[in-house]
Amino acid sequence: MNDDLTQAIVGAAIEVHRTMGPGLLESAYEACLCHELDLRSIPYQRQLDMPVAYKGLKLEKGYRIDLLVEDTVVVELKSVDALLPVHTAQLLTYMRFADKHVGLLINFRTKLLKDGIKRLVV
Repeated sequence: MNDDLTQAIVGAAIEVHRTMGPGLLESAYEACLCHELDLRSIPYQRQLDMPVAYKGLKLEKGYRIDLLVEDTVVVELKSVDALLPVHTAQLLTYMRFADKHVGLLINFRTKLLKDGIKRLVV
């Protein structure tokens, strides 16, 4: 199921990129991708605040997931010149804290979107 879901998310992201091109802010791509997911009836949560626990301290809003699709796939969106190892580390941390096993890192600032997509499974 996760393969089908990630393919559907990637297809929606490709449609956004094909329509909008590579020059927008991350927030614009996020809004467009959410609209595309709505059009495809794919449920998601946007800008989901997640708690972090540290030595007895619980931070209710320790981090924020860009998109959590079908309560399964963590999607982290970027609009940067190049994906860096820190972006992968960020997604892996979000996945670990949210106890999710599949994540997509999508960088919209690429000529071909397929070159800016990284799928992670842990």
